[in-house]
Amino acid sequence: MTDRITATFRRYYGQDARFRDGQYDAVANTLCRRRTLIVQRTGWGKSLVYFLCAKLLREDGEGAAFVVSPLVALMDNQTEAARAMDLNCDTLNAATRERRADILAALKEGRTDLVFVTPETLFSDDVQRSLPDIRIGLFVIDEAHCISDWGHDFRLDYSDLKKVIALLPPRVPVLATTATANDRVVEDLKRQLGGDVYISRGPLMRDSLAMQVLRLPDAVQRFAWIADHVGELPGTGIVYCLTRRDCDRLTGFLQERGIKAASYYSRQGEEERNDEALSAFSRNEIKAIVSTVKLGMGYDKGDIGFVIHYQMPANIVAYYQQIGRAGRKLDRAFAILLCGEEDETIHNYFIDTAFPAEEECELVLRAVGARAGVSLRGLTAAVNLRDGRIKKTVDFLLHEGAVYRDEKKYYLSPRGYRYNREHYEKVTQVRRREFAQMRALTTTKECYLKHLVNCLDDRSAQPCGKCANCLGSPLIGESISPQTLDAALSYLDHLLIPIRPRKRRADEPADGSTVIAVGNREGVCLSKYGEAGYERFVREDKYRGERFRDELIRKSAEVLKQLVADGGITHLAFVPSLRSGLVKDLAVRLADACGLQLLDVLKKSAAPPQKEQQNSAHQCRNAYTSFGIAAEACIPYHILLIDDIVDSGWTLTACGQLLRERGALSVTPFALADSSEREGS
Repeated sequence: MTDRITATFRRYYGQDARFRDGQYDAVANTLCRRRTLIVQRTGWGKSLVYFLCAKLLREDGEGAAFVVSPLVALMDNQTEAARAMDLNCDTLNAATRERRADILAALKEGRTDLVFVTPETLFSDDVQRSLPDIRIGLFVIDEAHCISDWGHDFRLDYSDLKKVIALLPPRVPVLATTATANDRVVEDLKRQLGGDVYISRGPLMRDSLAMQVLRLPDAVQRFAWIADHVGELPGTGIVYCLTRRDCDRLTGFLQERGIKAASYYSRQGEEERNDEALSAFSRNEIKAIVSTVKLGMGYDKGDIGFVIHYQMPANIVAYYQQIGRAGRKLDRAFAILLCGEEDETIHNYFIDTAFPAEEECELVLRAVGARAGVSLRGLTAAVNLRDGRIKKTVDFLLHEGAVYRDEKKYYLSPRGYRYNREHYEKVTQVRRREFAQMRALTTTKECYLKHLVNCLDDRSAQPCGKCANCLGSPLIGESISPQTLDAALSYLDHLLIPIRPRKRRADEPADGSTVIAVGNREGVCLSKYGEAGYERFVREDKYRGERFRDELIRKSAEVLKQLVADGGITHLAFVPSLRSGLVKDLAVRLADACGLQLLDVLKKSAAPPQKEQQNSAHQCRNAYTSFGIAAEACIPYHILLIDDIVDSGWTLTACGQLLRERGALSVTPFALADSSEREGS
């Protein structure tokens, strides 16, 4: 075996190639059919182990290797490396849906050596039906920490992989790999892999990485610092943001400052934009790719010279995973961590909403049990929770075995369900302690990298001698030029949020008509709750003031000037309230500032507050039953329709439709702030 492993390794990596510490033993133990867990630093070469095992097993006539991988970008990246070893490989994911039947046929016929598959696709109906007819020679779980609910990136679809492992024949080797598992996660992974688990675990220090932390409290300063200093960093790199909106905004500002950058994140229906961004980054045609954690695991580009975090990650293990993209084939690379005032708010939101509450589970279970089979849309109509919370809760209950799905409908499972509050609270407390570790990293006086890997239970580390703490001075300057600061402030202040028109009603109206034949025009919103800009004034005035300040009126009039001119708008209507005169006062002053005639024609009836309606179906139904219009109103004008806060957009949609029914030629919505729920990666 030793001779075969070494000979095959050198055939593809060169006659002078040498295994890194632990690689040979990991290959040998996997080929001996032991369950194997690799916990090694980023860049160690975990993929080499399963490529080599797949090659040798195929030469022995075994079945295809299945590599479960979380990210399409990671798959594309690894496919090239697998083909370099003469492995006939393919991918099963959302991007290859149209070819799925052909890919499955090739696997059944034994024509494929290795297939990368996302967990979501692995558990899809067509793949599950095909699995009994496919010979599996090796089962690999890449980024295995996702299996463990103690891991930093636990995923429900990933956690179900233990069911697949339990069904595999004993002679099929199982290999799990990760760079980010502390002692608690390792013990959990051993239990889930089962049997006699061989563990390959090495030191986590990265010799090429030099770390620095900067505390820059707001978006304006962080935008400006990145624009001023990214050019001092070597080669190309990644800037990580927590939200898609931050990715787009920072990318836009960098481009405005003459810096080549592109954003990268989950874009439903826009995969081509991601492909173009990643391709340009791979060819070093851009200085930075500005990404969510979608590019956080396993992406292998050896010459990445820097990783900047625009905001603090949720925990140490996620941070280690992400900075591990840099310096894989370089002697020196930089990891720069920026800290801001909103970091704690964002992460507390994610921690608090990680598990559905017991009350949410009870509401969904009651709705599922109320009828024989209910669709996701039916659940939305029945349960007053946000769309995302309903989807999260029903996925959670599927995972827990409390419900099952058949033909896109959900049914109660006969096994029953008990909410394991104690376990979920323990995991939540672990998440809070992990975020506290992350905060401690930003204030430590010891070596940053040593502190980091100590938190990952690697106690062998010595000070790196390269980080800002070890050197006693910044690696990259901390100053920001006044000109760039002014440019960042102006850029952020002029960003607007689009109010996109609703196309279909979400409440299944009695007449069965769901299409909104003539809806509102696309409108604009001045600011976004929780982000830089004018939202702080909106929030202060709405909840603590008697009227919106003059500065908001001036800024709104400035924003609306071109929109009013382009749309031929002559009149201004407003969404009425039974509880406050703030919006009417805003309308009077804004009509005067914009030279528009005020229309006080919309009427509000007694109804539950719209903010209490949590999802589209309830918001739509409530909006359409909450408003009316003066019986004598005849308004053949182009109208600006305003509200103070927009969330779902259904209030503006319903009021706009009332105006159109009374003759309005067009309705363009405007609001001071967008309070819709936080968006992710």
